[in-house]
Amino acid sequence: MAIETAEFVSDAWSSQAMAADLASPHTHYLVASFTGDPRTIIGYAGLFAPAGGLDADIQTIAVSARARRLGIGRGLMTALIEIARAQRIREIFLEVREDKPAPRTLYRDLGFEEIAERPGYYQPDNITAIVMRLSIPQPETGIGRNA
Repeated sequence: MAIETAEFVSDAWSSQAMAADLASPHTHYLVASFTGDPRTIIGYAGLFAPAGGLDADIQTIAVSARARRLGIGRGLMTALIEIARAQRIREIFLEVREDKPAPRTLYRDLGFEEIAERPGYYQPDNITAIVMRLSIPQPETGIGRNA
């Protein structure tokens, strides 16, 4: 929660909302820490992916200010994408604040495309959310293919 409230000052999740998301059987959370000190979390990311579903949502991702520019956000996102791929998810969606160019660039670099806007989504700042989508190619099984 320290990272959550520091990074998302005005629109941070409540501790109750975070606890409920962590407890959900449909979410996958990853945490990052510096080697040698696993008790100190420097980043986290969550994926909502109901069993048997074809799409998923990135719930949240944050990296503490002291650990930025080390590839931690990219690593967390890549790991969530691999979790989704293993569950045979076809698309991942996320929202990002329009006033946050660094995360938007990261998501585009990972293959996400901007597909919509949600004006006023982030409150109380009244900031527009950019909705992004990643289509995940599925491995070919060879079933039904002509040899």
